[in-house]
Amino acid sequence: MSKNLFITGTGTDIGKTYVTGLILKKLQEYGKNAAYYKAAMSGNERRADGSLIPGDALHIKTVSGIRQPLEEMCPYVYEAAFSPHLAARMEGTPPEMDTVLRTFDAVCSKYDYVTAEGSGGILCPLRFDGQRLLLEDFVKARSLNSLLVADAGLGTINSVVLTVDYMNARCLPLKGIIFNRFEPGNILHEDNLIMCEALTGLKVLACVKAGDTDLELSMEQLEALYEAAEVKDDLVSI
Repeated sequence: MSKNLFITGTGTDIGKTYVTGLILKKLQEYGKNAAYYKAAMSGNERRADGSLIPGDALHIKTVSGIRQPLEEMCPYVYEAAFSPHLAARMEGTPPEMDTVLRTFDAVCSKYDYVTAEGSGGILCPLRFDGQRLLLEDFVKARSLNSLLVADAGLGTINSVVLTVDYMNARCLPLKGIIFNRFEPGNILHEDNLIMCEALTGLKVLACVKAGDTDLELSMEQLEALYEAAEVKDDLVSI
């Protein structure tokens, strides 16, 4: 069975896909049999034949060099650039938990390292139409460790601490934080790093600068992120 990791963020457009691509690229460089998964993907363009292009998946495949087919990466793809629950309501085919878990497990059966990316932040609903399906339901169903991606700039202390507190309250284990769009020497960014570590007890494991094509994490550090979470009596520990 594969080793798995869930990538969440403090919100949308903070660089989850960008960072996920760098993680998969690193695993590929280390010679690992790695794959990508995203339960629901919205805001996608159409091909000439009318089919939807899973844009985030295509970016990951292009950047990382993994050989995984696009068709395996995301079971639910929508055109509207909204939260998946709203895009699905507009376009039909709302996410079904059974399908999400079945397709995720199928990927896990074929690859050694599977990196699952969330849509937006951890509270992003996948479905809310009489049936309720949240990202955290998927994370809990497969006892996934998470990694939090945050923008290094103004406002990140509040968004990081609130996200960490929410996930801790729901027993969703976090392995650490990655800062995106980090500017070395920027006093605000440097202080945000210190404050986020102090207020959450989590380490900022890496700082990604704009345009970076490499992630400064060793294979030993990556292995630690993919260690299995332990679930006992509804409490999750790592």
